[in-house]
Amino acid sequence: MSERSRIKTCILDQLGRQVEFLFPPKRIISLVPSQTELLFDLGLEQEVIGITKFCVHPPHWLRHKSIVGGTKNFWFDSVSKLNPDLIIGNKEENYKEGIDLLCEKYPVWLSDITKFEEALEMILSIGKITNREEISTSLSNKIQSNFLDILPKNNKRVLYLIWKNPWMAAGTNTFINSMLEKIGFVNCISEPRYPIISEELIGRLNPDIIFLSSEPYPFKQNHVKEVSAINSTSDVSLVDGEYFSWFGSRMVYAPAYFKQLASRV
Repeated sequence: MSERSRIKTCILDQLGRQVEFLFPPKRIISLVPSQTELLFDLGLEQEVIGITKFCVHPPHWLRHKSIVGGTKNFWFDSVSKLNPDLIIGNKEENYKEGIDLLCEKYPVWLSDITKFEEALEMILSIGKITNREEISTSLSNKIQSNFLDILPKNNKRVLYLIWKNPWMAAGTNTFINSMLEKIGFVNCISEPRYPIISEELIGRLNPDIIFLSSEPYPFKQNHVKEVSAINSTSDVSLVDGEYFSWFGSRMVYAPAYFKQLASRV
């Protein structure tokens, strides 16, 4: 498609911002790992020219695409050299100051996701703005179908830890909380976002299950023993954080992982 056949388009992002860009975009930078994987699964191998150093899926993109920094530390010179016609980011995963600077020069489409349904909306929206509507619709339908096969758990109370020193947990108004509810668990944390919690509170909450996420803090087996010492009555398990926190095409595989997880907790 020639530059002359492309048209100037204006679309709302998930923050309700109007984003004007040339459709379809031919030079895309992705600032969020889960959305980078989505762009790959939408067949945008040639269109995506830049990603962050945390965009580990697919592995060959991390080796061969231009790196533009981290999710909260953009390399603006690298972005400038790539001259993108569309940048795709996320309100939570990226930092406002950096996004504001990028918006001064480039079209920036932002997702804002705290619920399962909003993740599906994001998939459909990105499919629309990248000229991959048919693939994104099929993907969204497959995700919904796969999640229908999950049998609800018996309302076990879960504490989902994402960080250590200090301890931090996933609370309400997060995508992680939405996924916990989707598979039948009850979140012990009633505070919004990611509150810092004390060891005393971990003991006092006395959850049925404590999940130690693989990201952003890389919890390992030695941490299972440490947390078990804080609360000996809870079942403490390591979990793959990508299936709980990655909104995008990885959601297709999440139900199979959750079924396997349910068999051991």
